[in-house]
Amino acid sequence: MNILVCVKQVPDTTAIKIDPIKNTLIRTGVPSILNPFDGYALEAAARIKDQNPDTKIVVVSMGPEQAKAVLKESLSIAADRAYLVSGRAFGGSDTLATSYILSQAITKIETIEGKFDAIFCGKQAIDGDTAQVGPEIAEYLDIPQVTYSLEAEPEGNILKVKKESEEGIQVIGIEMPCLITFTKPSWDPRYPSIKRKMAANRAEIPVLNEESFPDLDRTKIGLKGSPTHVKRTFTPQIKSGGIIIQESTNKDSAHKLFQVLRDAAIV
Repeated sequence: MNILVCVKQVPDTTAIKIDPIKNTLIRTGVPSILNPFDGYALEAAARIKDQNPDTKIVVVSMGPEQAKAVLKESLSIAADRAYLVSGRAFGGSDTLATSYILSQAITKIETIEGKFDAIFCGKQAIDGDTAQVGPEIAEYLDIPQVTYSLEAEPEGNILKVKKESEEGIQVIGIEMPCLITFTKPSWDPRYPSIKRKMAANRAEIPVLNEESFPDLDRTKIGLKGSPTHVKRTFTPQIKSGGIIIQESTNKDSAHKLFQVLRDAAIV
């Protein structure tokens, strides 16, 4: 089985602060990490490889040169090959432009690594939370997709996927090639071994730029190819003065709430 995993380097959102004057993210000193949901996608691919040793896992990331760090981390965990998509012309791409570029990159990588049976992505990146890139890649490649998946298991030419839904867990059979996005499962991703970590540090990672894709439509990339733009970011004002009603029983709490609302002339 041939699996491609899309990964992204993101700022550690637990360490991000907001400038109270400019209402912008303070990125100075904030470490970059592998997007956690992409880590779940990589682990899902690794679990398939545990059961099917002939499986090949390829990872790809779009970003600046420093994004090679998450590719090498992916190699140290489970991946066999890694590619970086990076170019000045790609700067400022929104989710639609990014997914188009990645679809072009996947088509190019398939000429080197062979056709992919499945493409795994995290359900979303924690720095944007749009959950759009994975589904948009599937649309550009014209392949079926399942989102919010927890596990995936191959059965012949079918991938049996456990999908999280509002009603519970759905089990879906999807024909390959396909794209799957993963949410947080019940298990944690594995840690890299020392041997794989040393090999990953020595690995040479090919870089694909705008010149690597002869059929690239330049009107669909970068700022000019992005129909959405972020006008501003801000932090909502924290309101104070709230009270917590916690009586001995729910009935007493309800009576207390009614009394407070009546005293305030709300009811």
